[in-house]
Amino acid sequence: MAGVTDHPFRVLCRRFGVGVVYTEFVSANGIIRGGAKTLRMVRFTPNERPIGIQVFGDTPEVIAASVAYLAKKHQPDLIDLNFGCPVPKIVKKGAGSAMLRDLALMRDVVTATVAAAGQVPVTVKMRSGWDSGSLVAIEAAAIIEECGAKALTLHPRTTSQGFTGRADWSLIKAVKEQVGIPVIGNGDIHTADDALRMFDETGCDAVMVARGVLGSPWIFRQIGELLSGGTAIQVNPVLIADTCREHFELLRRYYSERMTVNLSKKHLNWYLKGFPGAAQWRRLFMACDTSAQVDQVVTDFHNFAHTNGEAIIADREPDQVINVN
Repeated sequence: MAGVTDHPFRVLCRRFGVGVVYTEFVSANGIIRGGAKTLRMVRFTPNERPIGIQVFGDTPEVIAASVAYLAKKHQPDLIDLNFGCPVPKIVKKGAGSAMLRDLALMRDVVTATVAAAGQVPVTVKMRSGWDSGSLVAIEAAAIIEECGAKALTLHPRTTSQGFTGRADWSLIKAVKEQVGIPVIGNGDIHTADDALRMFDETGCDAVMVARGVLGSPWIFRQIGELLSGGTAIQVNPVLIADTCREHFELLRRYYSERMTVNLSKKHLNWYLKGFPGAAQWRRLFMACDTSAQVDQVVTDFHNFAHTNGEAIIADREPDQVINVN
């Protein structure tokens, strides 16, 4: 979720009831070198707690040094080690999911990180292995628990899969049966019903939503409502418009003019999909050059949604849509 889970987005997700948020993953090397961009990415405010800072790297010494700094300086609620990123520029450095090709090194990294973090809990997010011929999730999970991690998240795809194919949820179930620490399931959670199905099929302790939240931060409220036995909030154009407005305001307060415009376009394009006229609104946003112009289009869409909601009923996932009353 690099480039997505920044401060404005985390605040928005907290409002929609997410249990825990994470920073964008940050380079251990960037932390110890004092890179301004990296250090900005790990800052957070009290209203974002509980929050985890996710770190990636390729050597135990560097990762441990960065974690010691983060634990002392920021005191997050947890430190999460990224053994899951399949992006070539990350794995070529031996970081991310490349760590699963060397479980001895992974053991050293987790052990060093737990020692460096002190009282801050350490968790791990990982994939199931490098490819279909080297599935190591169960073995890796046992090592992670043995080294003192307090929980692990499994995205049951391999590095070679990237984000293609289907996540093999049976591996989450197998890992849950292997270890005593909490297991968090991840992969192919696009709706609240998906989350409940993962709980039922795997017995996992929690679910992590990643790509399924893009343009749908209300999924956390929906999951919470279903888990409590209620009815999930239904998505309609008014909710979409209100969320667009709130997200834009958060971006404008936090970022420079240029970043506000660029990030607004990215997020608003995710929000504005799947309903009649959506392409027209996206074109209007993409034509904006200033935050003032974005503001005007957001306002126009907000007003239109509130006064003409039934004319733009969202043709999204069936369980997410109702008419505006």
